[in-house]
Amino acid sequence: MMNIITELQKDRFTPRYYVAALTDSMSLQKAQVYEKSLIQGEGEKIIKNAQFMQIYRSREVGQSYITSIATTLLAVLHALWLIIRIRPQVIFCNGPGTCIPLCASAFLLKVLGLGWSSIFYIESIARVKKLSLSGLLLYKLRISDQFFVQWTQLQQKYPRAQYAGRLM
Repeated sequence: MMNIITELQKDRFTPRYYVAALTDSMSLQKAQVYEKSLIQGEGEKIIKNAQFMQIYRSREVGQSYITSIATTLLAVLHALWLIIRIRPQVIFCNGPGTCIPLCASAFLLKVLGLGWSSIFYIESIARVKKLSLSGLLLYKLRISDQFFVQWTQLQQKYPRAQYAGRLM
């Protein structure tokens, strides 16, 4: 995801909110390093165009599907509060545990006529033959506005997906 973020027009996508799972500290560290790299020669200036947030993960690696129902509901409520507070125009996501709550919350608000977010999902380049669980849910439920895959065989198997080529 960071490779895609670095290619965006920074002035068009301001402010930027980086959201990661509470159990994922590495992703936010990468985002913070990237945002600090945008500030050239100004020392410890406060980053005004970026905020870093953490939400509950809907399902941890290895967690049973039964127990993930409760954690997913908790994560969706947390994400719904976040989406209402931030009111993002665009959501870029690529899974795994934080993607579903954020996208489901934004989609719910759209269905209720309160929505304002365009959802762009980018399937991992590691997914060559089949979609991830997050990708499959977003694809089958038609939650994302744009669904991108990085392998032609996935686009052939899932025709509503758009082949984006290698994005890394």
